[in-house]
Amino acid sequence: MSDNVLELNDDNFQTTLSSTDQPVLVDFWAPWCGPCKMLAPTIDELAEDYSGKVQVGKVNTDDSRQVAIDHQISAIPTLMLFKGGEVVERVSGLQPKEQLAALLDKHI
Repeated sequence: MSDNVLELNDDNFQTTLSSTDQPVLVDFWAPWCGPCKMLAPTIDELAEDYSGKVQVGKVNTDDSRQVAIDHQISAIPTLMLFKGGEVVERVSGLQPKEQLAALLDKHI
């Protein structure tokens, strides 16, 4: 995981989202999930590319079940973009970097 990717969990999720004015892209994933592993390098690249404009974080749904339940995560990977603490975009499944970049560009 890139140094620019925040490790989010049940304890720090709300605090992290409420402590920034930047949009926050959150990757809900699990270590056993093949598509999640395939998406991980893209998430790291986006964190680097959008450093200073968008915060990027990951939630391990196995370790942080409450956050996953609160956000109705029923499939992984699921990516959610938060702005002002509210969900403005949600996509599930493996997504190409270009599509995710376009999603971020709409909100910065």
